[in-house]
Amino acid sequence: MVHADVRRVMGLAQVRETRQLAEYLASLLRQIAGGGADVATIPAFSPQVCAEELEELTPLPLIGLLDAIVAEAERRKLRRVTIFGARVTMETGLFDRLRDVAEVVPLPPAELEQVGEVYRKIVETEGASPEEFETLRSLAHRLVEREGVDAILLAGTDLSLVFRPENTDFPHLDGARTHIEAIMGGVSV
Repeated sequence: MVHADVRRVMGLAQVRETRQLAEYLASLLRQIAGGGADVATIPAFSPQVCAEELEELTPLPLIGLLDAIVAEAERRKLRRVTIFGARVTMETGLFDRLRDVAEVVPLPPAELEQVGEVYRKIVETEGASPEEFETLRSLAHRLVEREGVDAILLAGTDLSLVFRPENTDFPHLDGARTHIEAIMGGVSV
């Protein structure tokens, strides 16, 4: 296991410096390959902005976060989803990977800003206040009703700290949990 410099990754992802980000992540993957790993994964969402470039550079087969989510959305026959997560993840519609499976219903600018800001705070504090939880929960319910989405795609690793099966009362697909299941299954999706 190797940890990336979160500020560097987020900075490169936000300005869409995908090649530079892929090269940085590939250097980390080379370290774990050198340590004997025979498979790897990038568990965070924002770095997925460079997934295509990273596939060209990786020294190891990757259990893909985006691939696991797309496979689950397809399995569940989701047709319309809205994404909650970091701003870069929402703005790119999960990096366009869902387009062949489901329509990604974008958030209006004010709601995009609201979700992005709440998510930023969740990342910083490693949890959500009751008010932040309720903000996201209420918005999810409104989107299901207003936009007719089949699910809210929880596309932020830190959202798993906030939304768990026992407290999530809206239709959702938890991207981080889906990825963990793919990893635990040992299947390279």
